[in-house]
Amino acid sequence: MVQVIWSPGALEDVDSIAEYISRDSEDHASLFVYRLISAVERLHDFPYSGRIIPEIGNEYCREIIYGSYRIMYRILEDKIWITCVVHGAQDWRPE
Repeated sequence: MVQVIWSPGALEDVDSIAEYISRDSEDHASLFVYRLISAVERLHDFPYSGRIIPEIGNEYCREIIYGSYRIMYRILEDKIWITCVVHGAQDWRPE
């Protein structure tokens, strides 16, 4: 079992998305955050279950698709770093 760590930037992404959703419904925002975090739980046992990020093409840089969002992560030895959460329509480029 590997440790899953959320980067500060990824947590900011989730907060921003939840804040946007909460403009219409705080309940929907809370449910979104809960389900998004639940989608990542499988990585503890199956770190390679996400697809390789197409823009990067590295087997250690992967993503889980949750609804319209891309939850991007990097596998480093016995840890998984959630690096960012972006909307699928966003023009995302690796830094």
